[in-house]
Amino acid sequence: MFTGLIETTGTILDIVPSRNSAGPTRMTISAPSIAPRLHIGDSVAVSGVCLTALDITLTTFSADLAEETLARTTLSKLTCGTVVNLELPTPAGSPLGGHVVQGHVDGVGTLIVVEPVNPDDEATTDWRLRLAIPSQLSKYVAPQGSITVDGISLTVAGIIGDVVSIAIIPHTYSMTTIRTLRPGSPINIEVDMLAKYAEKQAAAQPTPARRPQWTVTEGYLLENGY
Repeated sequence: MFTGLIETTGTILDIVPSRNSAGPTRMTISAPSIAPRLHIGDSVAVSGVCLTALDITLTTFSADLAEETLARTTLSKLTCGTVVNLELPTPAGSPLGGHVVQGHVDGVGTLIVVEPVNPDDEATTDWRLRLAIPSQLSKYVAPQGSITVDGISLTVAGIIGDVVSIAIIPHTYSMTTIRTLRPGSPINIEVDMLAKYAEKQAAAQPTPARRPQWTVTEGYLLENGY
């Protein structure tokens, strides 16, 4: 489990398709600040996608990307040199500073714009981010609720139709890949898992039996002495 608090960023060094058409694609990432803490088989979130660490060195790790991962996320669109957000799992008992993030991407959104609130002071200004999300995910997004964008736990400022608005503080802008995004950039989206479970539970509840329709008839009146 993750919290959406990005620990660091890494850079894609290599992407090698499998020689077997049915095999996974292998991605290698430069991550000197977290690679020494990884062990073979550990989970690591790469721009919001939960992957398994392999072939670890002092500065890099690799991960295999299954067909399902490539089809459902933005990882199939990344190239060597791309910067990615990285987060290690949250140990049991640790404070949950963001929200519960699984690393299971629900869909790919598209950046509309990310712009400074104060263009004259980009070093300290807040930023506004707007993105379009798949329409089937809109029902899980609510103002002041949580959403995961490329692995980052963010708070929804507003939603109109399929367009989500988010306020970004300077720290988040400078420490994550948000600073590298451009209009049209694809973005991994994971909605709040609690909203999905709530929907599932509500759907499982039995529908209350409808009361039979009752009307006053001539027969009823005669039968009851009217």
